[in-house]
Parts: sequence; C-alpha cells; structure tokens
Amino acid sequence: QVQLVESGGGLVQAGDSLKLSCAASGSTFSINVMGWFRQTPGNERELVATITSGGSTNYADSVKGRFTVSRDNVKNTVFLQMSSLKPEDTAVYFCYAFTRAYRTYWGQGTQVTVSS
Repeated sequence: QVQLVESGGGLVQAGDSLKLSCAASGSTFSINVMGWFRQTPGNERELVATITSGGSTNYADSVKGRFTVSRDNVKNTVFLQMSSLKPEDTAVYFCYAFTRAYRTYWGQGTQVTVSS
C-alpha cells in the first residue's frame, strides 16, 4: 500500500505561481511513476504531468512550458511547480503513483483556484 498526501493548493491570481507537493509513504520502494492529474466538476480526471523514477517526464500540452514536475526519490516526494497560471488551470489536483506491481494510488486532492 502507498499513501499520498498533497499540500500547497490555494487561491492565486492569473499570472501567479504556485507549488504543489505530494509526500508518499508506505511501500514507496515499489513506486515507478509519480505525477499529477486534475479534475473539474463534470469532467474526467486529466493528466497534467508525470515523472518516472529515472526522471523522464511527460506533460499535457496545455501546461508545457508553464509547469514543471520534479521528484525527490530519497524523500519520496513529487512536486509540481506551476507558473503563469491561468483561470482554466482551476481544478482539484490529485497526486498519482503507479507501482511496479501495476497498481495505481491517488491522493485526496488539493484545490487550486486561479482568479482572473
């Protein structure tokens, strides 16, 4: 089992920056991929960014050049640095972990609201 706890959400203005953190605990040795998804009411959860244990990253086109995902494998923590935020980035952001046993874990979600 893996537990994920996010922090860092909040209310910001368009153009501002915000950094999310997600700390993993439990069977962290089994984690391969970590990252972030987001969801707005009435919509499916969508990928924002992921990073493998080796440091390979993947981003949604809508956040490329504005968001940066990083990872501290020693502290089992993944970060999402968000810059040039737009109102359309408003969503609940969920931390994600995918293990070598092909199991998926989610955090509880943290609200990010960007006002215009």
